[in-house]
Amino acid sequence: MIMRSGDQLLLPVNPWYLWGSLLAALMLNVLMSALFGRASWPPDVLALALVFWVIHQPLRVGVGTAFIFGLCMDVHQGALLGQHALAYTALSFFAITISRRLLWYSIPSQALQIFPLLAAAHALQLAVRLLAGHSFPGWGFVIAPVIEALLWPVVTLILLAPQMRAPDPDANRPL
Repeated sequence: MIMRSGDQLLLPVNPWYLWGSLLAALMLNVLMSALFGRASWPPDVLALALVFWVIHQPLRVGVGTAFIFGLCMDVHQGALLGQHALAYTALSFFAITISRRLLWYSIPSQALQIFPLLAAAHALQLAVRLLAGHSFPGWGFVIAPVIEALLWPVVTLILLAPQMRAPDPDANRPL
């Protein structure tokens, strides 16, 4: 891939870090659901981590991974089985389709382009929930994708941090 001028050359991602960050995001979602209960406004950190890794490592994390993590969230929350799995799968698919183009933009611009995907994933979860006969969760669900889009730069910096280190810094080698 051709790099933009001024971009830093990244180290290869450590597979332990990749899968550990996804598991940490899953645990953070579990913790937030324990703290906030059935509130619909908390951000879905696992969806953010999945989108990030699907965009940056599409050969390692894909739609199948999103489906498995979605089933884990469904089982944990006692939700309709497949509600999160369907939303995460659709989110990952559409993130893969725009991943090549998205990497050319700055991080704030990426957040603006990720926002419709996150909003669509939440709308898909809401549609499945309403079709299953559950009640409307209130208008707080509109806030969640906004918070997630605002968290995109933070998530990007945290998840790219280990790859930005110089492996062997030297004054004579700029790379």
